[in-house]
Amino acid sequence: MYETIRTVALITKTNSVEAQTAAFKITKLLTARGVKVFSVRPLMIENSTSMTSDDQRIADLDLIFAIGGDGTTLRAFRIIQGKAPLFSMNVGGNRGILSDVSIGSIDDIVNSILEGRYFYDSRLRLQASINGNIFPPALNDIVLTRMSLTRTPLFSIKLMHDELKQRMDGIIISTPTGSTGHSFSLGGPVLHEELNCLILSPIASINRMPQLVIPTSEIEIKSSHEVHLIIDGQEIFEVPTEQTVKISRSPINAIFIRLKKKGMRQLVKLGF
Repeated sequence: MYETIRTVALITKTNSVEAQTAAFKITKLLTARGVKVFSVRPLMIENSTSMTSDDQRIADLDLIFAIGGDGTTLRAFRIIQGKAPLFSMNVGGNRGILSDVSIGSIDDIVNSILEGRYFYDSRLRLQASINGNIFPPALNDIVLTRMSLTRTPLFSIKLMHDELKQRMDGIIISTPTGSTGHSFSLGGPVLHEELNCLILSPIASINRMPQLVIPTSEIEIKSSHEVHLIIDGQEIFEVPTEQTVKISRSPINAIFIRLKKKGMRQLVKLGF
């Protein structure tokens, strides 16, 4: 049984004429079917209600359209505070690994969704915190990397009742969804998106620490020097020396709406 969709928000790639054109057409099709449409600024569309990215109403919407590339999808999931599902369209992006479809036939896409010909795809996310201050959730990865180019920090990593200490440039903590991102560029494995685990990928470890695949238990990391904490390659925060960063599973999964089933979506999108 599918959910009746009555309210939809549109989030588009910034400064993309293709994405804005697609959003305009989607709005026209949805409003003709009695669906209330919201446009998240800076997007402005006639016959839609404008809202900001921190508007609390987003959490209660029936569906979010992310129209752009993977960067737009990652940004959209940080905007969603609740469990609203997201449909990702690759318009003007590169590979669009996270997207379900490219622009294709918008009429068919909208009809399929409104008629319930879709399924849900749930993905675990990560959250980092310092002294109880929680950062925005990450769908792909959280990266801790040195700020100084002349000092190699000593990282302390506590996980599963053990502590590892390594001198290295940084470390990447990836979800299965993010296994095709930074981790993959360092030679990491591509994991099926439904697995309940994480990948720890050291960056330029002096002792050549291997990449680790571990259960989704809490991880505590601190560095002997200041580091940057980077969320999904888009948001950057400064972490002081010897400040403990706790990384754990977010209590709210990312929920995609999908039209097509793929056994190994990641590999297909990578072109294998």
